[in-house]
Amino acid sequence: MNTDNRYHWPHKDLLDVTQLSGEDVRHLLDLAASFQEINRRPVKKVPTLKGKTVVLFFVENSTRTKTSFDVAGKRLSADTYSLAKSGSSLNKGESLKDTALTLQAMGPDVIVIRHSSSGAAAFMADLLPCGVVNGGDGWHAHPTQALLDCFSLRQVWGDSFAGRTLLILGDIAHSRVARSNVRLLHLLGVKVRLCAPRTLLPAGVETWPVEVFSDLKRAVRDVDAVMCLRLQLERQQAGLLPDLAEYSRRFCLGTAQLELARPEAKVLHPGPLNRGLEISHEIADAPASLVLDQVAAGVATRMAVLYLLATRNDGGNA
Repeated sequence: MNTDNRYHWPHKDLLDVTQLSGEDVRHLLDLAASFQEINRRPVKKVPTLKGKTVVLFFVENSTRTKTSFDVAGKRLSADTYSLAKSGSSLNKGESLKDTALTLQAMGPDVIVIRHSSSGAAAFMADLLPCGVVNGGDGWHAHPTQALLDCFSLRQVWGDSFAGRTLLILGDIAHSRVARSNVRLLHLLGVKVRLCAPRTLLPAGVETWPVEVFSDLKRAVRDVDAVMCLRLQLERQQAGLLPDLAEYSRRFCLGTAQLELARPEAKVLHPGPLNRGLEISHEIADAPASLVLDQVAAGVATRMAVLYLLATRNDGGNA
């Protein structure tokens, strides 16, 4: 593992991929690759962040993001502490501001927050001197998910992102993952396509740097990768889809659809998966699937993020 190349990380917080330059992204992914090597060792732990404290403040439920941040911190020897809404004074009516100030009084080096309100992470970052990582805020952004997705693709593509084409398929309107990936992939030179029912496209999508399709067979033709999104079933009470079976027939990625992509096309999904609804069982478990690679990439990428933010003021970092 090499963490001494005198690159000065310029950001106190990681709130959105829009704050990152191409150089920032490449450096972070290089660092994640070095941490990935640690995750393959028999003893998956180094003293890199010994004495540092990471607080995981997850007001929204999470499995992958919360667990991977926890594992990432522990593998770097940081002390990690988890706090959920059910175990915090938010349930007693305490404001986010007062909760944040209480956490800061305990001296953390980094706070990772997931919140249902867009802008919650930025609010905490403006308020607190410690590093703040956005673990997902409303429909706004999920920067570490986009970074780990790009890390997964980089393991397959190398550094040749420019000129590639990637399709994002599914419930884009409610997806912070889609928003962050569109921005990051565009920064890296990837041509992004979107495919969804009209009711699951976000307002203002015509201003995004994407090509929009309503027909999956047209959308998937000759792409280098497909990113399926979870159909957020809790949103369907709003009547955005008339019938789930019809959605599956038109927008579920199966073998017949993927055969229209490039021969070496890969499939991603941020999870959790609704098998048979947005992605078929065959494709989810196929060699082309990077779903489990994304989980492994999440640990390495979040190790890099925690390292960069926790050591930013230590007289130099990777």
